Amino acid sequence: MNETLERWSSRRAFILAVTGAAVGLGNIWRFPYITGENGGAAFLMLYVAFVVLLGVPVMMAEILVGRAGRRSPMQSLGYLASAASASRHWRWLGLFGAFTVFCILSFYSVVSGWSIEFLGQSLRGEFVGRSAQEIGAGFDAFLANPGRMAVNHSLFLLMTMLVVAGGVAKGLERLNNVLMPLLYLLLLVLAGHAATTSGFTTALAWLFTPDLSAVSPMVLVHAMGHAFFTLAVGACALMAYGAYMPDQQSLPRAAASVAVLDVSVALLAGIAIFSVVFSQGMDPGEGPGLMFVTLPVAFADLPLGAFWLSLFFLLLLLATWTSSINLAEPIVATLQGWGLGRGRATAVVGFAVWALGLLSVLSFSTMADVEVLFGMNVFALVSTIPPEIFLPVGGLLIAIFAAWVMPESTARHALGVGPGGFRLWRNLVRWVSIPLTLVVLGAGLL
Repeated sequence: MNETLERWSSRRAFILAVTGAAVGLGNIWRFPYITGENGGAAFLMLYVAFVVLLGVPVMMAEILVGRAGRRSPMQSLGYLASAASASRHWRWLGLFGAFTVFCILSFYSVVSGWSIEFLGQSLRGEFVGRSAQEIGAGFDAFLANPGRMAVNHSLFLLMTMLVVAGGVAKGLERLNNVLMPLLYLLLLVLAGHAATTSGFTTALAWLFTPDLSAVSPMVLVHAMGHAFFTLAVGACALMAYGAYMPDQQSLPRAAASVAVLDVSVALLAGIAIFSVVFSQGMDPGEGPGLMFVTLPVAFADLPLGAFWLSLFFLLLLLATWTSSINLAEPIVATLQGWGLGRGRATAVVGFAVWALGLLSVLSFSTMADVEVLFGMNVFALVSTIPPEIFLPVGGLLIAIFAAWVMPESTARHALGVGPGGFRLWRNLVRWVSIPLTLVVLGAGLL
């Protein structure tokens, strides 16, 4: 296949697209509850460290591979490996990345469907005046209703694939240019509201005063996995976007911008959520139900609570929508590399993700006790192994390919920096990012 003809129309469009892929459930749903479960500030400290030492350098590696290859992820890897006289089996890394995103999207669309359901309920004021037990029972009843779950899952996927079918300029770029600024505006409004609550100072202390005794090998694994997950690194999604990157854009500057925007969303979301949680005297370590049980209870007792809760679930829906659209792109690009047109490739991906997602839907009802692997049902499996294991492994292999396999001249040209800047990046990847990823992955297996 020849080089892709599509390009992002501007540097801003590329940054918004990569940020759109990064910002989503990882920042607004997963970050708060995983931070709550892993010691608050100690987890946050490790997460930010991993973003700097692993996330950004490996993000740059992934984007530069796509930029140098200007093809689908599989074809870029195969083309560049051949040019370096290396094994063409490297191209299978692109397929591994597509499989990882496929698994992630299958549970992503299910959880995003919850935001559609809860946005509707909050707009109708159904949480006002209800106790924690009633809201929790309502959430459990929703999870146990596969019909309602499947409808929301299907609606969210339809919203996603209709945009992906439009291509880079007409679909992804146009939506990112509108929704990403709106998402940040909504988040700033919610964070501003949080500053008026009684739990604001407690939330800041909990998020930014680390207790190092809370650090354990599994906290390290969770923090590393979350750094990869929240930046969408390791699944070749950013490789696909690198293929569309403008020629004159600074890759390091773009990667740094995305990391700052991504971490800022997580921090603002954490401040907004935990301020409300602490103001109501609730437990920040409630787990995945924090978003859909604890928050409706907390917001219900606040002035204009229905309005603020509706705004929050709208924010969550927009974030997951932009993220799922941008994550679906590399799978569609992979099928296009095999000769399928964009419309047909989008339909195939959409149907396959929908079908696997139905198994996650049933994991809360008829298949709740069906153990697939490691004692986990389908939803637990696809929401744990791909983000916490597959993404770091994919990022590790991408980093090895970019820093050790690609010829220096090719990699340096794609990175778009001088000799000194290139050596700094390559040494950071070779001697910090790669060994650190291996150590943390090893600690998780012990």
